[in-house]
Amino acid sequence: MLAVLVTVSVLTELGRAVTGANVLVPTNDPGTGMRVLRFFSYFTIQSNLLLLAAVLPLTRDPDHDGRGWRVLRLTALLGITVTGLVYVFVLGPTLDPVGLGWWTNAGLHYAAPLLAVVGWLAFGPRPRVTGHTVGWSMAWPVGWIGYALALGALTDWYPYPFMDVVEIGYPTALRNLAFVAVLAIALLLLFRLVDRRLPATEVSPARR
Repeated sequence: MLAVLVTVSVLTELGRAVTGANVLVPTNDPGTGMRVLRFFSYFTIQSNLLLLAAVLPLTRDPDHDGRGWRVLRLTALLGITVTGLVYVFVLGPTLDPVGLGWWTNAGLHYAAPLLAVVGWLAFGPRPRVTGHTVGWSMAWPVGWIGYALALGALTDWYPYPFMDVVEIGYPTALRNLAFVAVLAIALLLLFRLVDRRLPATEVSPARR
């Protein structure tokens, strides 16, 4: 269900990006290529794609494991949780999507984060979170921050208002991003604690 939700929501929004239906500033349309680049630059889209990549193996094997997959799984869980929290408390109150955009917005910012966290708590698999996994799971968020700031420096466009250097300046933008980074670290430590405290998930007979 989660994989289907994410796939449909992302593809629908990609179609809207290609056609210009979700351009944030219609009077300053940057063109199709730039619209698509901006679309894939959003933390929301990238976190949902990471989530899709992490859960697809679980649809085939609920006990799936692997060193690289553990990092991907935790990174996706972190990203989608940050997506939900930042949208609910920071971005959501300033936006009012309508029509088809309302549905895809709900899928990407509300349903996907909720289902991802509940699914992880209910089904695991556990244990999968180690100190090594926690450390590497910060690589993508840090990389995304660097990418978004570099893209903004080149194009004067930033994915989110709280990091828009053109509007709020570097000191405020970096302060806001530091807060997000601290939130990410806190969530990773919480996920590790929960992974260790909750009972280990049962291994299927085929893997015993």
